[in-house]
Amino acid sequence: MPSSSRTNNISATAAENMTSLSAVIVRPDPDAGLSEFERAALDRKLVRRLDLVLLPWLCFLYLLAFLDRTNIGNAKIDNMTNDIIMSNLGYSATLMIFFVAYSAFEPVANVLLKRMRPSIFLPLIMVGWGGCMTAMGLVKNWSGLMAARFFLGVFESGLFPGVNYFISCWYRRDEFALRAALFFSFAALAGSFGGLLAAAISTMDGIGGFAGWRWIFILEGALTIVVAIASFWMVQDFPDTAEFLSEADQERVLRRLNRDKQSSAHHENFKMLYVWQALKDTKTYLAMVVYMGPMMPLYSLSLFLPTIISNLSFTDPSQIIKNQLLSVPPYAVAALVTTVVSVFSDRHRKRGIYNMALACVGIFGFILLVASSNPIVQYLGACFGAVGIYASIPLTIAWVANNTEGSYKRGIVLGLVIGWGNLNGLVSCNLWFGAPRFLAGHITVIAYMALFLGGGSYILCRYLYFQNLDRKQGLLDHRLTGLTKAEIGDLGDANPEFLYTL
Repeated sequence: MPSSSRTNNISATAAENMTSLSAVIVRPDPDAGLSEFERAALDRKLVRRLDLVLLPWLCFLYLLAFLDRTNIGNAKIDNMTNDIIMSNLGYSATLMIFFVAYSAFEPVANVLLKRMRPSIFLPLIMVGWGGCMTAMGLVKNWSGLMAARFFLGVFESGLFPGVNYFISCWYRRDEFALRAALFFSFAALAGSFGGLLAAAISTMDGIGGFAGWRWIFILEGALTIVVAIASFWMVQDFPDTAEFLSEADQERVLRRLNRDKQSSAHHENFKMLYVWQALKDTKTYLAMVVYMGPMMPLYSLSLFLPTIISNLSFTDPSQIIKNQLLSVPPYAVAALVTTVVSVFSDRHRKRGIYNMALACVGIFGFILLVASSNPIVQYLGACFGAVGIYASIPLTIAWVANNTEGSYKRGIVLGLVIGWGNLNGLVSCNLWFGAPRFLAGHITVIAYMALFLGGGSYILCRYLYFQNLDRKQGLLDHRLTGLTKAEIGDLGDANPEFLYTL
């Protein structure tokens, strides 16, 4: 019904049943009797503590993950393809097989994380991918390398969607983008010094009878396993069971999530209903389209930026350290801008408009790469391109998490969106030919950012705007009629009281 004729009270039954979207709070308010000023001071202190305990270790884990998935590019330029005979097509296949496994298992990963607890699930998958990485340094032929890369993708598939889902269970919606950006920025740091680390390790060539490229895999894999063992103690669980918080602080975290109309931090029994909710939700597929936009360009940049730089006329391809140093500024600038943009996005509670602006920045950068053969212009183009790509990824993840309510549904949707986005890494494995200009790769990146990141963000924004309009006008209130408290909780973001973030 239109807002002018909407009744002030829905119905006695529905009003009794409505509990926002969260589980009923049964523990007493630990801050009862405090002033608003005192509550705000405690809240700021609590958030700072969450940041210090939760984020640094998770960021470190993602740095290792990104190093482990991209160091094959460093191994390639250190004669891996000479020792293990393979064609260019065979090398592309070793890149693609990772994305196939990674994308296929991501939707399942968040369900397992929820059921097993983060402090168990995340260290276990790290042991798995660290073992695969070490095995890559011991393989004797191409088929062995393919098998190791496949299982590397299987085990790594749980980290990125799992951590983003985990973070969304701790922070309010207007706090999430910054935390996701800080976490994701460590991928940029991995790009910054991963090549330098590989160059240093490759000097071990011949030690123990192993080639330098083998030591890259062996040592980085061993480091991952060591960190995985420590992670059994360093990774925390969800707010209602977190051991580093007192009962009062646990309650404070849950209450601030309740006020933000979130239930994802609470225990929830798995139901197939949540799978169907994720699969039937139009937002899921629109978000998948948006996430395609930066993901193919991301892997293009991470896998081939060293090659692009080595082909610039002011560099000497034989000077590996110099070329690796030149790859640092684009990643460093991207990490800085990612953090700044996320701060403003959280402050304004807007995601789509920032994504559209970043798409323009990225497109501008790759247009420079296409239009000019001047090395300085091309290098600036790489910097602009990196900014547009990196900064839009955590914003999109935050956008998806903000607009998906229900513990299991959010995990499933994040897995689907991130898995589909990573599947587009297959495209990036087969575009970068025609050195030194790489026109096919650059033009494809421009198309992805224009159509999917920019265009997709605009369409999703308009869809969410009209959904919110219907909710504000009371056109969806009938969904609550006759429902029990449990049934209202199962509605998730379909609850008419839930307003989407644009």
